[in-house]
Amino acid sequence: MVGRLARGGRALTPPGRLLAADELLGPVDAVAPALLGCWVVTDRPEGTVAVRLTEVEAYSGEGEDPASHAHRGPTPRAAIMFGPPGRLYVYFSYGVHWCANVVVGPAGRGSAVLLRAGEVVVGEDLAAVRRPSARVARDLARGPARLTAALGIGPDDGGADVLDPSSSVRLHAGAPPAAVSAGPRVGISRATELPWRFWETGAASVSAFRPGGKPRRRPAGQTGTS
Repeated sequence: MVGRLARGGRALTPPGRLLAADELLGPVDAVAPALLGCWVVTDRPEGTVAVRLTEVEAYSGEGEDPASHAHRGPTPRAAIMFGPPGRLYVYFSYGVHWCANVVVGPAGRGSAVLLRAGEVVVGEDLAAVRRPSARVARDLARGPARLTAALGIGPDDGGADVLDPSSSVRLHAGAPPAAVSAGPRVGISRATELPWRFWETGAASVSAFRPGGKPRRRPAGQTGTS
């Protein structure tokens, strides 16, 4: 267990227990904000990195969210989104970077929470090696592609059980933020009216909001732009 850490003039409570599957079984727009403050921890041969989540997005598979990869059902790409809860859905965005989602809801629902941004609270030096373009600490995991890069998450982690203590990618309980804000998701062109992006109010690591463009002829999906 990591001891208490001082960062930005405040003390951080170390990560708690692993989350349990039943904590992920609610509606995606209720589970998503509850993940703020949780820690995503990766163990690799080169070391451990932990990111405290400050921003997430909810994506539903219940037919109400055409921006979700699960909207058309359990296609080969999105099959992992249909459960069980706690699995990691990793996808390639724009052909340049990886984004990670935690599957939530009961098996068969097809909902997931995009891990959009966070602050590196363990392993900052290693995260900086993985993110050499980041000039300040707040940018190490500021955006979904940056977050996965800082944590060393890639395609081999698809399907990982983040609730399993033996997994190299784990999701730990953490102290919730004092205040949470909600608004439209980033970079999508459908279901833009849903206020399903949630972030820790005032957190420096929250990514910049970029609205989506006009609806496209091809189905819109999670872009995960950083």
